[in-house]
Amino acid sequence: MIQVCNISKTYGTLKAVDDISFQVPKGQVLGFLGPNGAGKSTTMKMITGFLEPTSGTAIVNGKDITVDPLAVKKQIGYLPESAPSYSEMTVFEFLSFIAEIREITDKHDALERMKQVCFLGDVWHKPIETLSKGYRQRVGFAQALIHDPEVLILDEPTDGLDPNQKFEVRQLIKRMGQDKTIILSTHILEEVEAICERVIIIAEGKMVADATPEELLKRGPLDQVFREITLGTNNLEAHRHLG
Repeated sequence: MIQVCNISKTYGTLKAVDDISFQVPKGQVLGFLGPNGAGKSTTMKMITGFLEPTSGTAIVNGKDITVDPLAVKKQIGYLPESAPSYSEMTVFEFLSFIAEIREITDKHDALERMKQVCFLGDVWHKPIETLSKGYRQRVGFAQALIHDPEVLILDEPTDGLDPNQKFEVRQLIKRMGQDKTIILSTHILEEVEAICERVIIIAEGKMVADATPEELLKRGPLDQVFREITLGTNNLEAHRHLG
């Protein structure tokens, strides 16, 4: 479903993403891990077509992001970090706008589905600027899901949510992962264990590990393994395949 082929992004002399390649099959939930500034968000933005790669490409369901980025965007639901939105709109108005630009035929049904799936009934007619961070994150999640995409790219999807909300979102991601391809970045190691079938760790713009959570846990507690891998970036090949 997703093929990332030798993708890189350079800003002047800074190589934010350095020759990364991987594939994600349909129905897999892939976790992106790495320190701040490692290149996770930049990689995700290139896959979605938000940023143009300096070199390399990504292919989403047969569509190349460098050849037909609009076709790729139609197939992807994208939740950027901090869930940006039009804060003066109500939740209903904002999601109605998203449904229109996504050219959703049955807009009413899509809106009602998002109201239920993302637990937005209590704030449906409130301006987004008045909402808590947790509710704003739910609105961002709803705009990513409203067109029922085959691929979801989620940047810190549980950021700002309370424990109960985090549990609900994780369960939702697990359910969606049965028939959708999902890439999510997270700083929460327990989230990786809870919902991810596979983990890619990025450090200093390079992919330094590609393994299942179970394979990582064989080496020790996940936080310890994560520190060892991300601090040992000078020996990349030793960590690239952990199985």
